Amino acid sequence: MTEQTIPAGYWKDGNDALIPVAKIKPIDKDRHAVVSDLCEQARKQSAALIGFKLAAMNAVHEFIERSLAAYDVKPGGKKGNVTLVSFDGRFKVERRMQDTITFDERLQAAKALIDECIQGWSKGSNVNIKVLVNDAFQVDQQGKISTGRVLGLRRHDIADEKWQQAMKAISDSMKVASTKPYIRFYERDDHTGEYTPINLDVAAV
Repeated sequence: MTEQTIPAGYWKDGNDALIPVAKIKPIDKDRHAVVSDLCEQARKQSAALIGFKLAAMNAVHEFIERSLAAYDVKPGGKKGNVTLVSFDGRFKVERRMQDTITFDERLQAAKALIDECIQGWSKGSNVNIKVLVNDAFQVDQQGKISTGRVLGLRRHDIADEKWQQAMKAISDSMKVASTKPYIRFYERDDHTGEYTPINLDVAAV
């Protein structure tokens, strides 16, 4: 797609219409300058943070390799959770690998078995379980089922053969779709002794 050439003396608005600069209010020009400048700076900061995250993850991995080399052991890839603390205890770095779980078609079998369980049980005593089950299988606005809620059903110790079958179907349907690495930094509070996050999220500061 060829990028539109904007003639001198015109600005393009949000609808791709060409507006003469002379017709644009000063406050609109001012707003445009402030927003554009801040967002360009934000893009640079974002790129810098991404570069820092990659460098930090690599530094942690290389340290683990050096540490395990003393025992003639090689790490099994860059996965695995680890916590590193500075010698004086002031700083702490945590690397976490978070898996995104999805379910295949066998989750439908689990739901059908659970429905059979609820229908077969005496009425009244299992109302709460029914609410939990219906809530667990609700989809969000993106059409996705809450992994945490579905897996939470397995915490219920119910000695029912169909229920146990359903729990097995849930386990069998689970797949790791992706693994996302997280790295977090902490500094110890001298007064409380607790570690507080070194925040890299500008929106949370």
